[in-house]
Amino acid sequence: MDDPVKVYQERDELQIVDVREPYEWEAGHIESAVHIPLADVMAGREKGQISTDRPVVVVCRSGNRSELATLMLQARGFDAHNREGGMEKWGASNLPFKAADGGEGRVA
Repeated sequence: MDDPVKVYQERDELQIVDVREPYEWEAGHIESAVHIPLADVMAGREKGQISTDRPVVVVCRSGNRSELATLMLQARGFDAHNREGGMEKWGASNLPFKAADGGEGRVA
């Protein structure tokens, strides 16, 4: 899932999981994303928040943490894909995201 525009266009068929820290999530996140910090994914605490019924796209700031989370989710039976370039590439593609307070989002 290297193309953020394609992810945005197909977001209704996907589950987007943001594995960044809470302060990063609050600064700006993809509206339809589910926030599950990397430590929670590593500990298996994604259960009940995402399903194996639809593909999962994992995002962080640049793509490094999301790569680890993707591997863990794949090992647990998810059809998981790393969002290469993370929120930095999402923002550079002028795709919408918002802050936790409802304002304009920024990449932290």
